Amino acid sequence: MNGFEKRAEQLKAKIRAAVFNMLQTCEPKNIRIADIASEAGVSQVTIYNYFGSKEDLIRDVFMQYVSEHVDDFEVFMSQGPTFQQFVQYVVLADKEAFRRFSPEFIQQMMSGDPEFAKYIDEVTQQRAMPLMLAFIEECKRKGQISDKVSTEMILTYVNMFVSQSQKLLEQAQQSGKGEQFFEEFLHLFFYGVCGIEPGS
Repeated sequence: MNGFEKRAEQLKAKIRAAVFNMLQTCEPKNIRIADIASEAGVSQVTIYNYFGSKEDLIRDVFMQYVSEHVDDFEVFMSQGPTFQQFVQYVVLADKEAFRRFSPEFIQQMMSGDPEFAKYIDEVTQQRAMPLMLAFIEECKRKGQISDKVSTEMILTYVNMFVSQSQKLLEQAQQSGKGEQFFEEFLHLFFYGVCGIEPGS
């Protein structure tokens, strides 16, 4: 990478960082290119030259955020976690996403931006899903998951809980007993309302 390319990447990084910080306190519609330029210390022309439009820039920033978290997920999975550790990781990662970005913004990106939705589908199918399928089969082999339940149903079960994680986390905060609420949620996830299966 020559000097010009290095400087260009540094400027892009400053712009992305500025937008990332702004998205945690502002709705995308309220963010102006002028505000981004001021925050990043660059000209508006520079932003347009590198990213084309505000919408393209916001998509780029959120895609980078997702990519970095998938990288972290791959590292975590390479450490051989138990199924319980896996679920805890997924729920806490979801909590972190909602802490940084409003549910409305995440929903808008998922349903209102076909290019971003396509990217998420590709990342899921090509990177995350193969890891999860292999992991579930390994957990079955180790006896951490019942072999009476299909891999497809396990994925459905996990997705069912994860899709409601924001509401669960809000209820945990409202209860005033966040840690206890979270422990009970995990117990319910693994053992259901009847506890451990009779005879186990």
